[in-house]
Amino acid sequence: MHTQLSALPMPLAWQVPPSTCRSDEVALLTVRAPGRTDLFVDPNGTEPPALNAPRLLGVPPDQDFQLVARVTVHFGHTFDAGVLLVWADERTWAKLCFEYSPQGRPMAVTVVTRGRSDDANGFTVDGNQLWLRVSRLGEAWAFHASTDGAYWHLVRYFTLGATGEVSIGFEAQSPTGPGCEVTFDQITYRPRRLADLRDGS
Repeated sequence: MHTQLSALPMPLAWQVPPSTCRSDEVALLTVRAPGRTDLFVDPNGTEPPALNAPRLLGVPPDQDFQLVARVTVHFGHTFDAGVLLVWADERTWAKLCFEYSPQGRPMAVTVVTRGRSDDANGFTVDGNQLWLRVSRLGEAWAFHASTDGAYWHLVRYFTLGATGEVSIGFEAQSPTGPGCEVTFDQITYRPRRLADLRDGS
């Protein structure tokens, strides 16, 4: 199952298909995740890995780049989320999430998985829309989030430690609920290195 977005310079393929998917084939993608879907490897090691969230991925052609999208999530249940995803393999990946917290607040959340996942909460958001940006800077990655698409907050700077091919793309999840619809729009790919991690640009 393939979905083409001409805003991106690489072909995309569903690693795990969604319940439904709609696209304008340019820069808009709407995905519905089935219920009880997630992407998480519990750091406690007591639960089996949850890797069944629908995800659409492609291999970027550039060493340094930025992937940007405005993410709208129809929140209904805890941990419903729309995600920009960096994927090396089933135990090496990272996600930048717009997620519904257990306190009922939309929130920027990051997860980096190297064998097992960590889980770090960022800032809360009023409403169901947030801009997300993934940047690659050589061997490092930066996650930013923005409420207006103009000023960007750094929420994570890290390395995956992956030496092979890395894909990027989109994910939707509904770990505790019956499903979740996520829209990614104004999708943009910039084939250049981010100049400054911390100046808000």
